[in-house]
Amino acid sequence: MKKWLPIAIIVVLVIVVWQVTAGFNNTAVTKEENAKLAWSNVESSYQRRNDLIGNLVKTVEGAADFERGTLKEVIEARSKATSVNVDAENLSAAQIEQFQQAQQGVTSALSRLLVTVERYPELKANQNFLQLQSQLEGTENRINVARDRYNAAVTDFNTYIRTFPNTLFAGLFGFDKMERFQADAGAENAPDVEFDF
Repeated sequence: MKKWLPIAIIVVLVIVVWQVTAGFNNTAVTKEENAKLAWSNVESSYQRRNDLIGNLVKTVEGAADFERGTLKEVIEARSKATSVNVDAENLSAAQIEQFQQAQQGVTSALSRLLVTVERYPELKANQNFLQLQSQLEGTENRINVARDRYNAAVTDFNTYIRTFPNTLFAGLFGFDKMERFQADAGAENAPDVEFDF
């Protein structure tokens, strides 16, 4: 009977270690996939904005005397933003930065477009334009919510893999800290608002 005791202890230890590591791995995979899904939702929200911008540009183009340079900037920024591809499987700070810069270009061009529209009362009264403008405002809110949810999912994942004893297993199973979505540089400063009367 004493001969079997060391073997039984080893078998029990192997089962316990297997359960602990499998439990860690499965939970980490789930949390990582949730963070990747949240990133996909960020991209989806930005895609919705880009789709709406196309319709907005077509509506604005209908105003024959509208400033073409402003429209061109919006179209070019939208094109650049849609050409930036981010691989959710290999999400890095550099990829997020590149994506964010392209989206910031769209935001800036769109802001200039909406300010320029103020000079065109017939366009401001256009029902299609008003509806698209309202949808864009709602989409901007969705983008913010999606970014917040992404950051929450990344925080959950990062906290899980960085707490003891999980940190011991994270490297063993190839889990690395994920990057959060950061605010644009200078976002902490209030924007200058100028009115031309």
